[in-house]
Amino acid sequence: MSERESMPCDVVIIGGGPAGLAAAIRLKQVNAELEVVVLEKGSEIGAHILSGAVVDPRALDELLPEWRDQGCPMAETPVTENHHWVLSESGKSDLPEMLLPPFMSNHGNYTGSLGNMCRWLAEQAEGLGVMVFPGFPAAEVLFDDKGAVTGIVTQDMGIAEDGSHKADYQPGMEIHAKYTLFAEGARGNLTKQMKAKFDLEADCEPQVYGLGVKELWDIDPAKHEPGRVIHTQGWPLSETGTWGGGFLYHQANGQVALGFVTALDYANPYVSPYQEFQRWKHHPDIAAILEGGKRVSYGGRVINEGGWQSVPKLAFPGGALIGCSAGFVNVPRIKGSHTAMKSGMLAAESIAAAIAAGSEHTELMDYDAAVRDSWIADELKKVKNAQPAVAKWGEDLGTVIAGIDMWMRTLKIGLPITMKHHRDYEMLERADNFKPIAYPKPDGVLSFDRLTNVSFSYTNHAEDQPCHLKVADMELQRESELEVFAGPSARYCPAGVYEWILEEGAEPKFQINSQNCIHCKTCDIKDPNQNITWVTPEGGGGPNYPNM
Repeated sequence: MSERESMPCDVVIIGGGPAGLAAAIRLKQVNAELEVVVLEKGSEIGAHILSGAVVDPRALDELLPEWRDQGCPMAETPVTENHHWVLSESGKSDLPEMLLPPFMSNHGNYTGSLGNMCRWLAEQAEGLGVMVFPGFPAAEVLFDDKGAVTGIVTQDMGIAEDGSHKADYQPGMEIHAKYTLFAEGARGNLTKQMKAKFDLEADCEPQVYGLGVKELWDIDPAKHEPGRVIHTQGWPLSETGTWGGGFLYHQANGQVALGFVTALDYANPYVSPYQEFQRWKHHPDIAAILEGGKRVSYGGRVINEGGWQSVPKLAFPGGALIGCSAGFVNVPRIKGSHTAMKSGMLAAESIAAAIAAGSEHTELMDYDAAVRDSWIADELKKVKNAQPAVAKWGEDLGTVIAGIDMWMRTLKIGLPITMKHHRDYEMLERADNFKPIAYPKPDGVLSFDRLTNVSFSYTNHAEDQPCHLKVADMELQRESELEVFAGPSARYCPAGVYEWILEEGAEPKFQINSQNCIHCKTCDIKDPNQNITWVTPEGGGGPNYPNM
């Protein structure tokens, strides 16, 4: 049996997204001698990055003030138009911008591929001496005898489905670090473990999520208006008793990024977020933009929606949560990359100071305090009741209440109320309370079946490897997920990973098509019994998003 190799460094960062890369860059800016390692589970930096995206440049301006002149692809398309449409089945109302608090405006922001921005950030990090390793998932956390985090172990490679070692087997490497930053994005599997081990959510509301599904289209050049940003709410989710909304961003090179976010606190187990997205594209005002165009890419990912009251304790001995591992998304603005980057920068500054003082594996409470005293807190406190208001009172009344609350907080009129959350899986109700939803069949022009679309995520997993979707109790899955809730996994997954095979005279079979997985994490969140756990597959597996 091969022994694990080990590698020492000052800081190891789990995740090559905006938060992780911003932290790496800031660490080297503060102290160029620090040895910094970034691990990314995707085949390359940006391979697993999925966002709209309209980016607020505030953190980027602080981190790399000359970014607009340094070849950053996000600089190509500043926002030129900002629209908020309230949709009915056949029409729309364009909500006047004056009704929205000033911070809801997208003027001064940029639209483009967050994945490409991360690729550029990785180049900046490597230029400063950061060691960036794509294709290396962090699979296990290391601890010392006092319980402090001391680093991680990367995923073993070359393990067969039956657990045996294949000819190309290589054990994971131990990376020992003075501090470890968890920048895994929403619902990271190691982050879940840290939250449980250190009870990081003891004093906050539970995190809640939305599922975002997205396509990238080449459209008719005559219809392309670079910098035009459209957000929608209302139809079609208004028909299913859930809430969320769509987006359509005119980006560079004649492309539009369009997508749909469905809040995962829905009650009806027959809801399919993927099908809601496909239906949304047939709205006359959306279809008019897409007609004559061509879909070129597809993906899906969960989004933190808990807001300020769901931000956990951020630091623990030897480690800290940054970015979407902690949950800094501004839900009404549909933005989180700028707050994620700022959190990474603050963590980096705290770590650099601790190392300079000779400390290691300590609890970075000054980082936690710095976040709570930063513009991240100022921004998120203004919108902290928006998500729970809509979740409690529905999209129409809830939007009005959320708007009033945001305006009052913007005007600094005292509102001491902090609304609470319920975990998404707890909100799912029995199937016999609902009727199945008859979604339209895809036409192959504007709308597509899931498996065809998954091929446009360019996802790939080695066939002969252990399944990374762990079902704890298969009997519970049949007795509850299928018989009580009518098998919602077959509908909430945007990649067709789960299906119930029902044959006459045979026991129902729960089939897991793990090769389809696009790492969205919805199953880990929405399974009604919390019976499915997502863990990292072999390095380099999963989607390979181009320009997403």
